[in-house]
Amino acid sequence: MNYFVEKGSIVRDIWGKGDTIIFIFGGAAAEFALNKAVDWLYFTGKLPADPLRRLLSTVRYAREIVFSEEDAALRAIDKITSIHAAVEAGRGAKIPDWAYRDVLFMLIHYSIAAYELLERKLTASEKEEVFQVFFRMGLRMNIPGLPTNYRDWLPVRKVHLEENLEKSKYSIDLYRQYRKHLGLFRYKLLVEGQKLVVPEQVKKLLNFGNTSMITPLLFTYKLSRKVHLDRLLKAAVLPPDYRKDIMDFDINPAEKG
Repeated sequence: MNYFVEKGSIVRDIWGKGDTIIFIFGGAAAEFALNKAVDWLYFTGKLPADPLRRLLSTVRYAREIVFSEEDAALRAIDKITSIHAAVEAGRGAKIPDWAYRDVLFMLIHYSIAAYELLERKLTASEKEEVFQVFFRMGLRMNIPGLPTNYRDWLPVRKVHLEENLEKSKYSIDLYRQYRKHLGLFRYKLLVEGQKLVVPEQVKKLLNFGNTSMITPLLFTYKLSRKVHLDRLLKAAVLPPDYRKDIMDFDINPAEKG
């Protein structure tokens, strides 16, 4: 059986761990809030109503594609394309190509950043492997202007961060909604976690410092995984409304390949 991402790939390892996905999700939540095209997500009304659920659905689609058989993954990608087409038809306008690229670029960046934060540095070939998975996804979605390898992607990503992000009324509202849905304690955890994985441009726009209060806790958390207490810690800090979704992201090692 052919898979969209073959068993044994580093991408399956990255996307098969709930804690890694938490940081991918958290980082994307910061960058989504700053994207100049975030008004598109406000158009449907789903983002301001429950922004974390909306962002979680994006992460879930990506994860489904990573672990699906080739044809099923392509159908999932086509479904995403059709959903976007319906939104465009409803608004009578087209989502900018750069906005599509930005979402793919987020998935590439935070896949690498989250794994390196919690596990180890990736090799150049492993980073290329991560890039190629999302590059293939972008090709299927007919997104133009994509760089074809990780090395060429790096300067393009830098330009996107400089040109396509701004702190707007939507940014302020989204962070207000994050706090409302998470509560003060978990909201603080989100922000401190975001500081560990977002690029410098995002830190600058959100007025983040260069240090995070949870950095000293990472060692304790990594140790808890060795003695199988990490699920208890995650259950304690994850919001009840999203806890089951995120806990279910843990994949049996045999399924990763």
